[in-house]
Amino acid sequence: MSLETLILAALVIPLIGSALILLTGSKPNLRETMTLATAALLFYCVASIFPAVMAGARPSVTLLEMLPGLTITFTVEPLGMIFAGIASFLWIVTTIYSIGYMRGHHEKNQTRFYFYFAISIASVMGIAFAGNMMTLFIFYEVLTLCTFPLVTHHGTEEAKKAGRVYLGILIGTSIGFQLLAIVWTWVLTGTLDFREGGILAGKAGETATIILLLLYVFGIGKAAVMPLHRWLPAAMVAPTPVSALLHAVAVVKAGVFTVLKVFVYIFGVDFLAAASTSWLVYLFGLTILVASIIAMRQDNLKRRLAYSTVSQLSYVLIGAAILAPISVMGAAIHIAAHAFGKITLFFAAGSILVASHKTEISQMAGIGRRMPWTMGAFAIGSLSMIGLPPTAGFISKWFILQGALETQQFVAVGVIIASTLLNAGYFLPIVYAAFFKAPPDDDGHAPHGEGPALSVLALTLTATCTVLFFFYPNFVFGLGQALVGSLR
Repeated sequence: MSLETLILAALVIPLIGSALILLTGSKPNLRETMTLATAALLFYCVASIFPAVMAGARPSVTLLEMLPGLTITFTVEPLGMIFAGIASFLWIVTTIYSIGYMRGHHEKNQTRFYFYFAISIASVMGIAFAGNMMTLFIFYEVLTLCTFPLVTHHGTEEAKKAGRVYLGILIGTSIGFQLLAIVWTWVLTGTLDFREGGILAGKAGETATIILLLLYVFGIGKAAVMPLHRWLPAAMVAPTPVSALLHAVAVVKAGVFTVLKVFVYIFGVDFLAAASTSWLVYLFGLTILVASIIAMRQDNLKRRLAYSTVSQLSYVLIGAAILAPISVMGAAIHIAAHAFGKITLFFAAGSILVASHKTEISQMAGIGRRMPWTMGAFAIGSLSMIGLPPTAGFISKWFILQGALETQQFVAVGVIIASTLLNAGYFLPIVYAAFFKAPPDDDGHAPHGEGPALSVLALTLTATCTVLFFFYPNFVFGLGQALVGSLR
């Protein structure tokens, strides 16, 4: 099968899977088998492209030309390969988890859930393989629309309100800011193609560059840069597998991925380094620190994890804003490291909910004694978010820190150190209480064991991957090196 065919297959397979999910909806076992088979086939296609990209190939396919020079094109490069690989693999794991969770929690409308999940993954493939900014924008918008029914899955007033916030911020920012930036870029350059070295050098003056950066950064609302972050905590009303999709597999990763693509392939790192862009470090650093402080004040576990995500996402952005090749590589690696660590944490939160109906951190004293696998995985995910070895988070944060030191960006160094302490401050007390505090008197909701077996299997797998990533980082590390090679 040619590389071009594999690209198209990666886009089409989730759509075929979504149709099969609808057709088999009345037979849950068959429906979920179709979901798993589709996810596995997608991962096979994406993995089949990997060797060629590592060898230097940049396969591309154009579907149509909307205007002269403006096409719907898909091109696979190292950064897109990282995103596609993470999303396709974690779709398999999230499906395994979802089978246990959705059944164990007796969720309604499960067929609709799996259907929109598949459509969301198809959108992610379009974003990951987009060959120009217009193609990326189209799939970016589709991702917003097809995840909206997942956010409002429960159909309650709270869910509908969260859905309005979700849709309002994400559509409002993308149409109001991002689309304007895209049109302006087209006017200045006559192209929207992603090119090594960028396309704006010599085309945009200093003032135009600053305004374009603001439009892109705040127009890509999925990156959750403050103050346009409210949609993310609001969306925690959704079922836990949806939270996993939002935080680890698709939505927020699409946001930081898009910002990174814009920095590297629209502006170009050298062009940004020559412009006045140091204020970006302050902007992203503020989001990191403020979100961490807010996270410390949250007693609801999912809300604490949500604000942690707001903070962690800006590690990717600050790594890109430092503009050192090694920090850009660290930013790309952090997309993968955060995905595995954060999905583990959300899986654990869902398992706790199903087993004990507990949602508040203050209720979790001693819970690790009855749910050792779940809370052991939670501990590993926490260490990765803090950035401690032997977990994936250490690798990515180390590279970002190295870049900050190399370029003497001491504000970024201070932010990374301070946020690491804050991360420890809001994660380690949960782990300590779970294993070392005595459980309260039985309130009728104490877990009698672990959550659903499939859910525990999934969270154990992602926790294991978080550790294995530290010892065997070759997949993402090699692609990160290839990305850095294109910057030199």
